[in-house]
Amino acid sequence: MTLVHVAVGVIARGDNVFITLRANDAHQGGKWEFPGGKVEAGETVSDALTRELAEEVGIKVLTCQPLTIIEHDYGDKHVKLDVHRVIAFEGEPHGKEGQRFKWQAVSTLNAEDFPAANRAIISALKST
Repeated sequence: MTLVHVAVGVIARGDNVFITLRANDAHQGGKWEFPGGKVEAGETVSDALTRELAEEVGIKVLTCQPLTIIEHDYGDKHVKLDVHRVIAFEGEPHGKEGQRFKWQAVSTLNAEDFPAANRAIISALKST
């Protein structure tokens, strides 16, 4: 089974984080997620994160810090999530690809609303 390496950005503003809704026809569709995307061959995680967040939510990453690395096997897909907390950015994040989005308090994030691999991200955020 192929491992899909994904750069994930937890965009933070105070106690809130920015999340987007996966398209219904996507893998794990209809669930909320932290934005990001695949790390391309020859690309660093930082470069992938910067590129993906510009493409998906229209921001320029200025400062980010590693938060956690998660590997999860969905059965049909094995993912490695390289998660970074985005501390400073330019622009206002929005659903640049037409996806729904919202800011939500970390304390109110419900793991059941997210793909299984994202649940460890929520745990990491709530413990910091």
